[in-house]
Amino acid sequence: MQSINPALNSLIGEYPAHSAAETEAIVELVWQAGHSWKDKGFEYRAGLFRKLAGLLRDEKDRLSRLMTAEMGKILRESVAEIEKCAHACDYYSEHAESMLKDEVIPSDASRSLVAFEPLGLVLAVMPWNFPFWQVFRFAAPSLMAGNVAVLKHASNVPGCALAIEELFTRAGFPENVFRTLMIPSAMVKAVIENPRVRAVTLTGSGPAGSSVASAAAKQIKKAVLELGGSDAFIVLEDADIEKAIRVAVTGRMLNQGQSCIAAKRFIVVEPVLEEFTLGLLKAVSGLKTGDPLDPSTDVGPLARPDLVDDIDKQIQRSVGEGALLICGGKRPILPGCYYQPTILGNVRKGMAVYHEETFGPVFSIIPVKSEEEAIAVANDSEFGLGGCVWTKDLKRGERLARKIETGAMFVNGLTKSDPRLPFGGIKKSGYGRELATYGIREFVNIKTIWIG
Repeated sequence: MQSINPALNSLIGEYPAHSAAETEAIVELVWQAGHSWKDKGFEYRAGLFRKLAGLLRDEKDRLSRLMTAEMGKILRESVAEIEKCAHACDYYSEHAESMLKDEVIPSDASRSLVAFEPLGLVLAVMPWNFPFWQVFRFAAPSLMAGNVAVLKHASNVPGCALAIEELFTRAGFPENVFRTLMIPSAMVKAVIENPRVRAVTLTGSGPAGSSVASAAAKQIKKAVLELGGSDAFIVLEDADIEKAIRVAVTGRMLNQGQSCIAAKRFIVVEPVLEEFTLGLLKAVSGLKTGDPLDPSTDVGPLARPDLVDDIDKQIQRSVGEGALLICGGKRPILPGCYYQPTILGNVRKGMAVYHEETFGPVFSIIPVKSEEEAIAVANDSEFGLGGCVWTKDLKRGERLARKIETGAMFVNGLTKSDPRLPFGGIKKSGYGRELATYGIREFVNIKTIWIG
């Protein structure tokens, strides 16, 4: 497996892949480790996760540079990602026990209760765009619940995948409680079919989710899917436009726009359309594109050359369909996988960027006449991950948020994931939840115990 620096299109390193036999042997070892791990108490597991959080913080400079080198995230975002992983470790070390405490429920028994017991070995199929956070937001709650895990990470971040496994080892976790499988996507189906594997979680594309869900369903195994998104960013006439623009740029340009919960469809009512568009153009025009390791850089490269091709084709198709190219729409004269931040206006139903997920630095502005039309446009999507609405009337914002078909809506704030709140989508954005009490209970046996 190769690691390629997308800022330079240069080889970082090569890593040996696991054969089918080696993969099966690792799964067996992790399954065996699960027998004793599930019997360890919460206090023991919490102590290890606190050590792991300390390692993440102590080595965040090294780990963030590795992340930036492998997939192009600008350095300050990589540092923030490592810090978020450490926070998740601390959060679940403190709260997992209470989240999984027995629930006593009155019934016709002398005593009846619900217990939450680990399922066993969970396979995690994770993406490259948040190569540490996506793994830790699964691993921290799942392992604190008493499960063990194997990770199949994206093939373009092998260094990150191995670094995560090493961190678990150095934090003192028992051998084989968490392992990385260095395998291509074509081998995932066989891992799901392994009887030792009890469940699977995937964050990724729709086609990948469909493939994994089908394989898991055939084996009658639990699956949690977090897939694509085309989040609505609704700007009403009474919004704080200056703040909305500032958050719009942050929300869309995070990770160069390569985020499932990035703001993608900017649905703006006509009374503030011109003000929002001109302000957005000014803000985007001030962004600096360059070396992601340079602290002054705002825009780094996309993760792979094919992603640059994909976003360019979507933009050109949309312009051909009548979208107005306000800025960008080109590849800058730089080595590597760069693309200019792009604003498209006059986006309408039928255009590529209206319907498809755009995984790159493109702002699609959709004009609407009213709040009612804004709701209709927001819901006119096959995706349903997240979104936000901007209005100074908080009651209005909450009322509108309840009408949008997504797993999460934010009023006057950046759409984000938080260990305290459940995360996940509906429609083609997937099913199941990560994080919070809802997430940690996805991979446990919710067992009724009735005592006569």
